[in-house]
Amino acid sequence: MERLIRKAVIPCAGLGTRFLPATKAQPKEMLPVFDRPAIQYIIEEALSARIDNIVLVTGRGKQAIENHFDKSFELEHYLKQKKQFRLLKNVENISDLTDIFYIRQKEPLGLGHAINCTRNYISNEPFAVFLADDLIYSSQPAISQLIEVYNKYQGAVLAVEEVSKEFISQYGVIKPKQIGDGVYIVEDIIEKPAAAAAPSNLGVVGRYILVPEIFNLLPKVKKGQNGEIQLTDAIRLLAKKMPVYAVKIKGKRYDTGDKLGYMKASIEYALRDKEIGAKLKNYITKL
Repeated sequence: MERLIRKAVIPCAGLGTRFLPATKAQPKEMLPVFDRPAIQYIIEEALSARIDNIVLVTGRGKQAIENHFDKSFELEHYLKQKKQFRLLKNVENISDLTDIFYIRQKEPLGLGHAINCTRNYISNEPFAVFLADDLIYSSQPAISQLIEVYNKYQGAVLAVEEVSKEFISQYGVIKPKQIGDGVYIVEDIIEKPAAAAAPSNLGVVGRYILVPEIFNLLPKVKKGQNGEIQLTDAIRLLAKKMPVYAVKIKGKRYDTGDKLGYMKASIEYALRDKEIGAKLKNYITKL
């Protein structure tokens, strides 16, 4: 029986240490990529795939995320008085996007632990996972590409992309068996292997479709050297019990958790903007 993807989990409990001091009092997910915080792009991608049951796994100091997606009566009243109706509409649209639920990850124990915190919310159904650091610009939303594969095979699906040897040790890397155009069965998956030990050049990036069986496996995962519970290790166990699939994403991914990746995303999203894109391109050309 086909199980629809209705829910999404977005882990947002990281401390953002790579962006200190900017993230000392500001969640990294709220740093703006051009004209909106990174987390808003992620929410909008979920909604574009008709996933409107969204839970954010947060930690201490993340109240700004909740405030951003909440009503802002004082600001809306001010904009009405000033007759700044375009800005008012933009602000109102944010709070009207969808109802968002929040779960607190009380300890920084890794992605696997963050996912496990949502067990009761997800219940017994498949769900999407978005990593807020990964923005993917594509004609077809990245999560929709995964959902297509899920609908065909009814199994967990990972987003992957080709990664150079220089950076492969920063990814979970799959051992693939190709079954279609850009679609693979995951025969194995290794977390952050040395380049020489990597089973392929296909690294997992921040989109997943997971099945509820993952919750039976996450408690069995032992903490790694960094004291964290890795989602990759649970997926490896899952792949031994049932087929797990991977799809090579069509689109351009930006790692906004990295300073250079963040700047690239900000510039390129701005260049695509109808209002200032041409002016910014002209400025960069002169620069």
